[in-house]
Amino acid sequence: MSALDIVIMLLDRARYIYQICIIIYVFMSWLPNVKDSPVGRLFARICEPYLSIFRRLIPPIGFIDLSPILAIIALPFLVDGIILVLRYTIGVFLG
Repeated sequence: MSALDIVIMLLDRARYIYQICIIIYVFMSWLPNVKDSPVGRLFARICEPYLSIFRRLIPPIGFIDLSPILAIIALPFLVDGIILVLRYTIGVFLG
């Protein structure tokens, strides 16, 4: 197993963990006491920078925020793009 394979595996695991964090954060938004707790603020610091990108594209409709759905769908494409760039860059330098 090469170093590139290890990096790809770590990126894939990080994507999965981040998707789980977004899902937990969405469920926490339904419980105001949990969202205002230290754990809720931690999840907000982790998830909000990524979710805010999609909130600019799709603003909340009433009480429904569709940005987490789009964020979860887009995340694998983002990670796959990073992996393709890494493979291409490593391929160019290593021949």
